[in-house]
Amino acid sequence: MTVEEPAALDRTKILAARYKAAGDRPYLASALYAMTIIGTDHVPTMGVDRHWRCYVSPRFVAGTPVPELAAVLIHEVSHLLRDHHTRADRLPAAAQRDPVRTNLAQDCEINDDLLSDRLPLPAGRVVPADFGLPAGELFETYLPRIPPTPHAHDCGSGAHGQARAWELPGAAEGVGTVEGDALRRTTAEAMRSHERSRGFLPGGWKRWAQEIMEPVVDWRTVLAGAVREAVAWAGGAVDYTYRRPSRRTAALRGVVLPSLRRPLPRVAIVVDTSGSMGEDDLGAAMAEITGVLREVGVRGNRVTVLACDADVHAVSRVVSAEQVVLGGGGGTDMRVGIEAARAAPERPQVIIVLTDGYTPWLEAPASSRLIAALIGADPPAPPAWAETVRIPPGMP
Repeated sequence: MTVEEPAALDRTKILAARYKAAGDRPYLASALYAMTIIGTDHVPTMGVDRHWRCYVSPRFVAGTPVPELAAVLIHEVSHLLRDHHTRADRLPAAAQRDPVRTNLAQDCEINDDLLSDRLPLPAGRVVPADFGLPAGELFETYLPRIPPTPHAHDCGSGAHGQARAWELPGAAEGVGTVEGDALRRTTAEAMRSHERSRGFLPGGWKRWAQEIMEPVVDWRTVLAGAVREAVAWAGGAVDYTYRRPSRRTAALRGVVLPSLRRPLPRVAIVVDTSGSMGEDDLGAAMAEITGVLREVGVRGNRVTVLACDADVHAVSRVVSAEQVVLGGGGGTDMRVGIEAARAAPERPQVIIVLTDGYTPWLEAPASSRLIAALIGADPPAPPAWAETVRIPPGMP
């Protein structure tokens, strides 16, 4: 489909609105000027596609003051900066079939920030309070609590991800994925600079900029990677065995050659059971660790768990997290648990310590590979020789 730009579009006015939006909020300037403005009678106000093309109604432009036009441009570019279309693509199939509700939830995520920034949005704008919902949440949280709505403003595929008939085909004169990511990072950096120099930034934008500049990596992914890598390292040593003769034996009459084997390592999990540790967090972390170990074939009598505060209270062989016996509840000294693990008759090659970090540590690297899984909001760092995975409290 080809969209002809109506002659009636007051391009000077819409460009003046963009100039005002960029001047009043300079941290949005790069994103605002990256949008391609396209006039069309097929949208009631404005909408964007996922290629950063902004479709504008000439009638809306003619009847709306420049400050309000500037606010709507900021609203539309907010969909693109917050990558709403990509996030919408990750929704369950049932939610993707209702782009109207998705758009409403996305508008709720955006508009509470814009109103707190005193932007003059036009009448009829949607805010969380319209549905009895609190401000400051993400659209994925709002979506299940918004009732089905037959008609609502359509911000286009740049918001809910579903292509509309009034959008141009292809990506001509548009912004690609890599350029879009670069614009988001540039905008986040500008927001941080603005906040340092001028002080105020809406809460939603502040959180968004922090996430762009300091993306949160799922602790489960990091922990799983560390455990797998440590197990692979510990199992890297090979040995000879006659239980499975070498395939070359058949070529040598009367001679039996051994084959190489890669032994599975033994793993010790030292669990901090001092009073400051939460059982739910410990249980979640234990489940992740035992799940990864099971995937790589380390299970049963090859995994030992030591419950420890200032002393070792329980030692158990486990197959699942439910079998762990947590004792203690007093002071904290993980050195005792680590040394007890190393002193066992079957010395572990990998030691994983689950702790809040408020513990003394060994002064020198242990002979075993050691992973410190730190649970808490701001745990102190372990020694540099320990591999560290940080697990936030109350993690999902």
